[in-house]
Amino acid sequence: MEPLDRSTIWPYDEHGEPGRFYYSRYDSPTVAEAEARLGQLDGGHALLFPSGSGATTALVLALLHPGDTIALAEGAYYGTGVTFQALAKWGLRYVEFDQTGTPPEGVQLLWLEAPSNPFLTMPDLEAAAAHAAPVVVDSTAATPVYLRPLEHHADFVLHSATKYLAGHDDALLGAVVCRETAAADELRTFRSRTGISAAADPAWLLLRGLKTLEVRVRRQTATATALAEHLRRHAKVQTVRYPGLGGLISFDLADGEAARRVETSTRLIVNATSLGGVTSVMESRHRWEGDRVPTGLLRLSAGLEDADALWRDLAAALEQA
Repeated sequence: MEPLDRSTIWPYDEHGEPGRFYYSRYDSPTVAEAEARLGQLDGGHALLFPSGSGATTALVLALLHPGDTIALAEGAYYGTGVTFQALAKWGLRYVEFDQTGTPPEGVQLLWLEAPSNPFLTMPDLEAAAAHAAPVVVDSTAATPVYLRPLEHHADFVLHSATKYLAGHDDALLGAVVCRETAAADELRTFRSRTGISAAADPAWLLLRGLKTLEVRVRRQTATATALAEHLRRHAKVQTVRYPGLGGLISFDLADGEAARRVETSTRLIVNATSLGGVTSVMESRHRWEGDRVPTGLLRLSAGLEDADALWRDLAAALEQA
């Protein structure tokens, strides 16, 4: 592994001048190395933030002005809309739209998600690229293994690096990957001035995760594909959502009581939030998102356990629905 440098300061040179690294709010060796590796994967200029929400906040505040409007994909991660609501007092607005179609006019930023979480729709990237507004694609669930949005004319890629990129449920981290150098420089300046800077330890854990990203995600995809096929044939499952890539599935049972019985009956699949780690987790999203999602919706993130063992565990739990 690359060395972990936890320093917050570095000496000036022999002439009393700062080098590239002098104070960690601006830059640090471990963070810079992780940014370089992620930038290579996504084909742009990466910047790390303390969380996915921190990355979202920094990007929106750096790009937009009071009175601007964001077009947000319907069914995208619930926390993104919550963040935008919190920024309303600073004069930012957002409207939701069907990302599988044409974005609305009169907005200053398009915010897509590939795929959306937990409804797992995929955006029309061609229609978004034809729009006048800059395009952000939250590619947390697809990862660079399956999608490099900058190659489809997006301007920014956002990741909750806590999820698949780091991959082990032990690093809280966010990332923005910029297509243009000038945009990355502007965002880096904003990050430094506001202090929304990533620490060395989670960046080091991200470096570890990136080494196994492709093998993990392809294994999770194979497992999720198999689980989705089983779920579609199960009599107690009403709807299955799976886009054919990544490890994330959502499916509906009859109601919230059935969902609660199932999520609390598994033994191998952990009843917990988040996604993208090596451990399979499942939860009802209605507890967090309310009527925005069906009461019986369960979100399942496939880990690296044996696929047959996962299905046996899930099938036994479904008997309680």
